[in-house]
Amino acid sequence: MRDFSADTSALSLNTATLGHNLDGHGAGWPVERVIDACAKHGLGGITFWRREIGARAVEIGDRVRAAGMEVTGLCRTPYLVGSELPPHWLDEAKASIDMTAGLGASVLTIVTGGTEPRTKGVLETQKILAERVSQMTEYAADRDVDLALEPLNPMFGGNRTCIMTVRDALRICDMVGADNLGVAVDVYHVWWDSDLRASCAEAGDKIFGYHLCDWLENTGDMLLDRGMMGDGVADLRDIRSCVEDAGYSGFCEVEIFSVQKWWKRSPEDILKVIVDRFKEHC
Repeated sequence: MRDFSADTSALSLNTATLGHNLDGHGAGWPVERVIDACAKHGLGGITFWRREIGARAVEIGDRVRAAGMEVTGLCRTPYLVGSELPPHWLDEAKASIDMTAGLGASVLTIVTGGTEPRTKGVLETQKILAERVSQMTEYAADRDVDLALEPLNPMFGGNRTCIMTVRDALRICDMVGADNLGVAVDVYHVWWDSDLRASCAEAGDKIFGYHLCDWLENTGDMLLDRGMMGDGVADLRDIRSCVEDAGYSGFCEVEIFSVQKWWKRSPEDILKVIVDRFKEHC
């Protein structure tokens, strides 16, 4: 495993950690101020959300690189299956791919959406998901964009996801058969999976992203109460060893939704804690 005790070059901030994914939360800093603060604290990268970028993808990507960092990804595609499927999902998905390419990022995260209406279980929905993802992969490849399926904690099954494990995501990858389709491994969603090491080994170079946070023993909100690294029960070093033993050597992206705690802190305080916890616990 890599030694991060004195090295933050592989540390990336997902801007949701500062409250930027929901209106009315966080300090409301503009993108430029977030970039400057991340550079000051020694981070190596930033992952943005589409709503922050608008028509400024190239400009923002250039600014991140001028600050000595990388744009490590973009969150996220529209839902591709389920009752909340946008009417023009493919056009929106292609626009998210274009935004990723404009930023100069290599990875676009896919959160799938829930089960298809009038279906039971997840297998039928997974087949539909594979068909829809296959309509995106060539378009993404032409723009040098990788697509990372993110399995979510089973508590989100039905409304936000139809894949709950790394192995579920790999099943979709096998159905689609595209070199630029892989998996994002998020601590919040996989910490409980006793088969994680085996499925990560199976994934190998299909692991396109690794997301950091912690699972609080008594979480108060399944979406908006993630823990800062070291505050919960996830075995962070073991999970990282799972992905790194499989061959992953990319960024560690901190993504924390915390409406009652961290989103009430100043971004400067949050970034300082992130750096300290990354060195100590991750």
